[in-house]
Amino acid sequence: MAVKFTLADGFRLWLEVTPKWVRVKGGRRGEMTRTGAPYSDASRANALSAASSFFGFLDKISDDGVKNPFDAVQRPYLDPDYSSTPGYTEQEWAKLLVTARDEHHIAAYRQRTYAMLLVLYTCCLRIDALLNARVEDLSEDRGHRVLLLGKVKGGGRAKRPIPPAAWDALQRYLDSRTTGWLFCTASGGQLDEPAVWRTLQAVAARANLPKRGPHGTKVDAITHALAKPNARPDKVQRWADHKDSRTTQRYNARKELLDDSPGYALGADVAGALARIED
Repeated sequence: MAVKFTLADGFRLWLEVTPKWVRVKGGRRGEMTRTGAPYSDASRANALSAASSFFGFLDKISDDGVKNPFDAVQRPYLDPDYSSTPGYTEQEWAKLLVTARDEHHIAAYRQRTYAMLLVLYTCCLRIDALLNARVEDLSEDRGHRVLLLGKVKGGGRAKRPIPPAAWDALQRYLDSRTTGWLFCTASGGQLDEPAVWRTLQAVAARANLPKRGPHGTKVDAITHALAKPNARPDKVQRWADHKDSRTTQRYNARKELLDDSPGYALGADVAGALARIED
């Protein structure tokens, strides 16, 4: 039986071989070129899922219905228990924070970077939620310092409590400022995500830690919270804004794959046996 090749298949193949856009070193602000590595499995899966969702939307609003050409397109397999993001221990996080506060190569941005990292980590925020927050979104509720996040389902706004250490760092950075973007550029403009990526990678390099992006901050926050004595997964789930409890549990599974690996006990036994033979 002949298999019909569709434009959806062509899009899948295009994603597999087309280089990513990357910034031009020394180029104009925002100048990009397609010289990066091909898209990763996760990026391709996201793109194909978005395209499929679009056709699903068309099918719902169309009187005659629209066949989804992406239903038959093979997508990359993604292991839910695998993450390419390098995880930091709590001790490494302390080192990262101290480096941001005391050693960041641009001294004028040290307070901003230190406060930003603390708020991201202790409030378990997505980077877009943080960058869209304004100083006016800071408030108090029953003795808690809180950050009002963007609108959620139903039109309300979620509240995220800010721990004292993060609040103190934030107030030192704001220096009595009461309006504008919570984290802004030197001219008062909205800080963008690429700038945060560059900042976090620069601080990580100075701290001799693996480089990664802002999402790694949320990953670490959830992993560390789940590892606390008497941790409540249901509370961590709400704190992390996970709709499905299985998403939260994956962080535990990823950690257990490393911490509880039978290979450690096996390796210790082998080392002991080798030591006895050598003696």
